[in-house]
Amino acid sequence: MRSQEIRSKFLEFFQSKSHSVVPSAPMVVKDDPTLMFTNAGMNQFKEYFLGNGTPKDRRIADTQKCLRVSGKHNDLEEVGKDTYHHTMFEMLGNWSFGDYFKKEAISWAWELLTEVYKLPKEDLYISVFEGNEEEDLPLDKEALELWKQIISEDRIIYGNKKDNFWEMGDQGPCGPSSEIHVDLRSAEDKAKTPGRDLVNNDHPLVVEIWNLVFIQFNRKADGSLEKLPEKHVDTGMGFERLCMALQGVKSNYDTDVFTPLIKKISETTSSEYGKDEETDIAVRVIADHVRAVSFAIADGQLPGSGGAGYVIRRILRRAIRYGFTFLNQKEPFVYKLVETLAAQMGEAFPELRSQQNLITNVIREEENSFLRTLDQGLVMLDQVMKESKDKNVSGKKAFELYDTYGFPIDLTALILSEKGYSLDQKGFEEELQKQKDRSRNASKVTSGDWQVVKDAETEGFVGYDNLEADVEILRYRKVESKKEGELYQLVFSQTPFYPEGGGQVGDKGTLESKNGSVNYILDTRKENNLIIHLIKELPEDITGTFTAKVNVAQRARIAANHSATHILHQALRDILGTHVEQKGSMVQSDYLRFDFSHFSKVSSEELKQVEDFVNSRIAEKLPLVDNREMTYQEAINDGAIALFGEKYGDKVRAVRFGKSMELCGGTHVGNTSDIWHFKIISEGAVASGIRRIEAITNEAAREYFANQTEAFAELKAVLKNAQDPVKVVVNLQEENAELKKQIESLLRDKAKNLKGDLKSQIKEINGVNFLAQQVDLDMGGIKDLSFQLGDEMDNLFLLFGTQQDEKAMLSCYISKNLVEEKGLNAGKVVKELGRYIQGGGGGQPFYATAGGKNPAGLNEALQKAEEFVK
Repeated sequence: MRSQEIRSKFLEFFQSKSHSVVPSAPMVVKDDPTLMFTNAGMNQFKEYFLGNGTPKDRRIADTQKCLRVSGKHNDLEEVGKDTYHHTMFEMLGNWSFGDYFKKEAISWAWELLTEVYKLPKEDLYISVFEGNEEEDLPLDKEALELWKQIISEDRIIYGNKKDNFWEMGDQGPCGPSSEIHVDLRSAEDKAKTPGRDLVNNDHPLVVEIWNLVFIQFNRKADGSLEKLPEKHVDTGMGFERLCMALQGVKSNYDTDVFTPLIKKISETTSSEYGKDEETDIAVRVIADHVRAVSFAIADGQLPGSGGAGYVIRRILRRAIRYGFTFLNQKEPFVYKLVETLAAQMGEAFPELRSQQNLITNVIREEENSFLRTLDQGLVMLDQVMKESKDKNVSGKKAFELYDTYGFPIDLTALILSEKGYSLDQKGFEEELQKQKDRSRNASKVTSGDWQVVKDAETEGFVGYDNLEADVEILRYRKVESKKEGELYQLVFSQTPFYPEGGGQVGDKGTLESKNGSVNYILDTRKENNLIIHLIKELPEDITGTFTAKVNVAQRARIAANHSATHILHQALRDILGTHVEQKGSMVQSDYLRFDFSHFSKVSSEELKQVEDFVNSRIAEKLPLVDNREMTYQEAINDGAIALFGEKYGDKVRAVRFGKSMELCGGTHVGNTSDIWHFKIISEGAVASGIRRIEAITNEAAREYFANQTEAFAELKAVLKNAQDPVKVVVNLQEENAELKKQIESLLRDKAKNLKGDLKSQIKEINGVNFLAQQVDLDMGGIKDLSFQLGDEMDNLFLLFGTQQDEKAMLSCYISKNLVEEKGLNAGKVVKELGRYIQGGGGGQPFYATAGGKNPAGLNEALQKAEEFVK
């Protein structure tokens, strides 16, 4: 059975059981501060489990693209070394929100596996939760009795809390689970060892394929459990493992989910899969990782230096270095696999096809960048080995290479081993742990339980039409973090405050009580469908009625910038072409940032056209047309632009200014004239095929022009109030260029005259022509002089010193034959002598320079130079 048919049969089966099939949520999470990536099928339904939203359908089925790079069995560094764990994978799931429970979930799972997919019943094992005395949790008797009606008791395993009690996190919904495991070993192996003895023991052919989670408890902040008013079902089946079981192969990588990629990798790298373990691991790593990176980029996450971007960069770099080390790939090659992936999975996930060019370009650029890093790292590692006092390289040095330059530790260990060196692995691990601890402590957030003040449902956001509203506090909780300190999160009965999202920052403002006391709302965010307001201290009477007021001036600035991004998007598509797509944005009160797909630098003329286009729309005074009740398809049919990587509901909000129409939840001006003026501040590359424009509007634009006017007035004053300042500046530049030429000519003549004097002062020491002298030349002149003398004399060792602007400079030249024959190194010379001038430097073995802040030390440095040749 082909993988596409396996996926389809799952969804069709649950459709027949009255489930609504929903599309996969984006793998990149944009509206949940607790997650970077979707790591389980339940992520997009968290609000329903938490009781913060009501699903349109109580029964749902889907296939969800997931990314896991940490946690149980999912350490990134282990992926590829076995045949059944992955970073990116599909999770097939069926869900019940307060509808059916254990009986239906168990019977349908068995029916699908044994009657539809026709897996042999004798190959299946079941685990149930055995209970936990410490938490007063009993054996899951209900699930046990249901399974006993289906399967013989000797195939039922009692699992502990680690394996059979699922939790969303430290707090939140949780409950016992039943795992279904399949034994794919040969009949001979099965006869030797019962499958039940290998369940949950990391055997590659006795694997869990489906987990049925029965959510019936809520974990509180103090660790205690309380029963939920409604019980839910949350299941997850590993698509790749299911394909392995149904296609009769012994590895996920032998299924048709991976074989087209593996074939392409083998062709591209001239390697053969299945013949050598090192090669096989490298091929599996690359096949897994190109999927993860491609899906992430398609969903809007570019590789970067921090956060989610760093995770994607790390995954891609792991693929590149496995190709570099084990498949001898010294040129970019991973990007060539994207076409195969898009052809293979584009039907189920069309974003791979629509974003194929972008994915390819971004991966190719990242490969080029990292291969340059590897080349630099190899040079630095070679220097580390030379400077090592013995054959053991310290973990601290290795960590510096890893942390500062991105040089992989396993590649460091491999190269050291080949050169006869050892690595202080323990020291490296200690440094790495220190870094992790620093990062964890900096980002750790401790949350208390929600304290319910009034048991009512919030009406949510009312801030499109009102900037203040009478509100009640429905619930609150205390949160602490190293970054923000101690704060309280409040949920109101309704709110005019816009929560951070869609690239727009959250509103700030005040919460005023009826007695006149005021609390400041520092930020507004959204978490699990709740709008939460951050405040330093709780109001005195939290049960009262309050007036919530948005900071009007800040909202106006933000709205101006957000509306400007929409018109900017229209301008770019009109001027550069309809290939332009928004790839990210940041809307703050003082500026806007807009990322977009485009293949080359935007010229000055094009930027001027873009500016003029936006300002023309501002001058036209276009009114906002705000339609909040359209269906997604109606909006698209009407010409609205939907942003890639976004999750849209059945009802969408369409924002229109003239011909600009986008799906957007943010706040906007009532008329384009409120933007006042649009000014581009910068344009540049973010990644291959991605450009970024930063711009200002409104008050920031007024301030910008005021500053420019003031600077121009100052310039005119310096130029004696010239009538044509530009012409005066051009004349000054021309005069300056001519003077520079004259100075360079004079310096060359000076160096030429000096060369004869210096040549006569060179003396021979141990077969070396030696000279250490202070000269009155700049560093360019010294370099020219050194190489001229080097061309005329062999066995030459020169050290020149000079003083420029209260700074001391040293320059060392050594003939290449002395470098090779006597082991002299100009870089080491200036490094050693640089301490006399309180500075340092470096360079190549035959020429290097150093700078310092102590000119008084030049004389001593020059005197000490002779010791290098004695």
